[in-house]
Amino acid sequence: MIRAILVDDEPLAINHMEKKLTELGTVEVVKTFSNASSVLKEMKHLDFRVAFLDIEMPGLNGLDLAELIQDWDSTIIIVFVTAYREYAIDAFELHSIDYLMKPILSERLKKTITRIQEKIQLNEIQVSSTTNTAPSIRIVCFDEFIMYHNDIPVKWKTSKAKELFAFFIAHHNEYVNRDTIIDLIWPENDYQKAKTQLHTSMSYLRSTLNSLGYPNVIEFLDQNYILKLPNLQCDSIDFIRMINDSPTVHKGNIQDFEQIVEGYHGNFMERNGYEWALLQAQSILQKLVQLLQKMITYYSESNNLDKKQRYLVILLQYNPYSENVLQQLMHHYVQIGNRGDAVKAYHEFTKVLLNDLGILPEHETNSLYDSILQGNPIH
Repeated sequence: MIRAILVDDEPLAINHMEKKLTELGTVEVVKTFSNASSVLKEMKHLDFRVAFLDIEMPGLNGLDLAELIQDWDSTIIIVFVTAYREYAIDAFELHSIDYLMKPILSERLKKTITRIQEKIQLNEIQVSSTTNTAPSIRIVCFDEFIMYHNDIPVKWKTSKAKELFAFFIAHHNEYVNRDTIIDLIWPENDYQKAKTQLHTSMSYLRSTLNSLGYPNVIEFLDQNYILKLPNLQCDSIDFIRMINDSPTVHKGNIQDFEQIVEGYHGNFMERNGYEWALLQAQSILQKLVQLLQKMITYYSESNNLDKKQRYLVILLQYNPYSENVLQQLMHHYVQIGNRGDAVKAYHEFTKVLLNDLGILPEHETNSLYDSILQGNPIH
């Protein structure tokens, strides 16, 4: 049986629809409502899969109510009921499965029920497929945010739908308030316009994820959204998890750390220009810098000078104004008998400081450089 609610401000219309559905024998009407506010109060306590909504109601109309229902549970199937055909376009923009014209005809209602049954079966197949198969999507956040499906980049209907998904990935498995999302992604728009754009982008995003076999992964509860992607494969999430799970570098995990460092192709979503991502990008970069220093210490203690040099060069690349890192690299070059590269590293560092910051190296670095030029012993 298909469990449904009916919403219409006209008692006769409610009775007529309930009678028609009961006659079909495949629909159980869980509850009827005469206004949208009652639905919002009770829907979280009801078990239903379909909502038949009258569009023309005082206060919150059926279109607005449908958005709120689908924000709460995107799996709820919406069927609009209206006496005005011009509402049909708005209905389908909200991804309703169908709309019915008043007065309701039995044959037309049967077609709607068939569509509902097919949609429910498709949702069950998609959920089963998502649960039982390996992840088919892969997400890259370093340098540029890209989602791959079966190794093919996903095409987004709008740039804001892509940005919204990127935001959810940055806060995966975290509840984020709706107004926080609006403020960060649509800061230039007034609240009502931004709210409408959020609903539109959310609809596009859910549609894209559904088409990839990931339905119902975005939940809405008490004005908060949360993304829960099963078996998520994402470079930045894997990076953070690895560092948090293994705070020290040792023989048993050094190869894993080398792999995640090699996967760091650029700062978090750097090319996308998302301002809200800057703080997280800085946090991840700081974790990378700390990890590289630990790896350098590990290779220094194990006397693997080639690996030590490799990761010193990488560390200086991601921390280009650090005189401490430069000094480590210069000491290393002297240690392996390559004073020429130490001098070269100093000049390259000095050029970066002048061009980017308009300053010169500090006294300690200059003294080290002078000692190397003069051939003095370096300690």
